[in-house]
Amino acid sequence: MKKTGYLIDMDGVIYRENHLIAGAVDFVAALLSTSTPFLFLTNNSAPTPEDLAVRLKHLGIGGLSPRHFYTSAMNTADFLSETHPNCTVFVLGEGGLQTALHQHHIANDAIRPDYVVVGEGSASMERLAKAHECIERGARLLATNPDNWCPVSSEKTRPGAGATAAFLEASSGRRAYYLGKPNGYMFQRARRRLSEPGGRAPDQVVMIGDTMETDIRGAVESGLLGYLVLSGSTQLEHVGDYVYQPTRIMDTVGDLTSEVLGIADPGSPSASDQPHPPSHGGRHGSRHQTDFLAFHKPRPRPAMTK
Repeated sequence: MKKTGYLIDMDGVIYRENHLIAGAVDFVAALLSTSTPFLFLTNNSAPTPEDLAVRLKHLGIGGLSPRHFYTSAMNTADFLSETHPNCTVFVLGEGGLQTALHQHHIANDAIRPDYVVVGEGSASMERLAKAHECIERGARLLATNPDNWCPVSSEKTRPGAGATAAFLEASSGRRAYYLGKPNGYMFQRARRRLSEPGGRAPDQVVMIGDTMETDIRGAVESGLLGYLVLSGSTQLEHVGDYVYQPTRIMDTVGDLTSEVLGIADPGSPSASDQPHPPSHGGRHGSRHQTDFLAFHKPRPRPAMTK
């Protein structure tokens, strides 16, 4: 029997706003009781794994530890420590990003850093100007994830790391490199963590997510199975608009509980034919900066006028 590991998005899959999605508690309980390898995978760089474990506990999902979470902040720290040991950074971001970089002994440098690293969080114009100055001095621009905006509630959003990075792209004329989903590096590192410490690697890995542009695209490009749930940002009628397609479509993660417990054979369940309401107020405009492969090509900066 094949051993399956799961990478699981959070917002729109486990909860929406401050409410658990139907079936989420039983699904996570099934993963824990069967010792199924899994990781919650999030593009949000602001919280630490400890923060996320506490949040889910308050929502009603217990038994989790920090090792069950992998954030884009952790992924960024892994990337820098692996590709450029002893580098320095100027950071625009919150505690989760600062903590991850500190744990990898990556030093802050506000004078001549190797990288400007952009994550979630409010950035003052003073710090944006400083980041711009660092880039003009030769620092490379790196974003923890490509999200232009993130949901706060069904009617409210906040700017994401992608929007801040786009601001600096426009001001400096330099392209950012975007980590996080759907970048394959996030999926490769997460897959590696599923077999730690010293356990057998899963025979197959499933990415469960609610977003076609990040969760499913990343799964397809990384050679993983991609399960789309309709409890978040994607409506069933829009799935066919994408060149890449999910392996399976389900209403919620609760549809997988029996399969994880081994009391149902894997199948190809049909999604509900009922229309799903648009998420986040039907927000228009590109949500993700996903053209991360074009980072080598500078973006022309408008000429300054007198």
